[in-house]
Amino acid sequence: RCFMAVVDLYVFTYGTLKPGGRYHQRYCSDGLMAATAALTQGELYDFPQLGYPAMIEGDFWVHGYLLHFQSGSSQIQQILQGLDVLEGYSPRRHPHENDYQRCKKPIFDLDRVSLRSAWVYQMSFEKVNQLGGIHLPEGDWPHLA
Repeated sequence: RCFMAVVDLYVFTYGTLKPGGRYHQRYCSDGLMAATAALTQGELYDFPQLGYPAMIEGDFWVHGYLLHFQSGSSQIQQILQGLDVLEGYSPRRHPHENDYQRCKKPIFDLDRVSLRSAWVYQMSFEKVNQLGGIHLPEGDWPHLA
């Protein structure tokens, strides 16, 4: 018998990939085991003209969801590659050529108790400025259209 190795993937999302968000169903339905309300540290910016937010490094709390995917390794790779394309990220490009960088960050529950680390897509402060980002000090991007 052949057994497929099961792989876990954790991604923290704070924008259009949140449950109910514009891209959640299309990019997150395969292999999604759980979507848990969660926090991470950073600073959140809105781009009303573009219809999505961006997070940068910072000391504020950003609200979002910890998405837990579980599947075979090739399907997990496809999920991550799909997210990378959506977020304008390629590990093969120079960081300045990417819209976002994918990095691991500590994720916390709503009581600020550590849960685990997860992939997060962050933008550089320079890119946020270039795109005219509006700071959201409350750390919550509510738009689900």
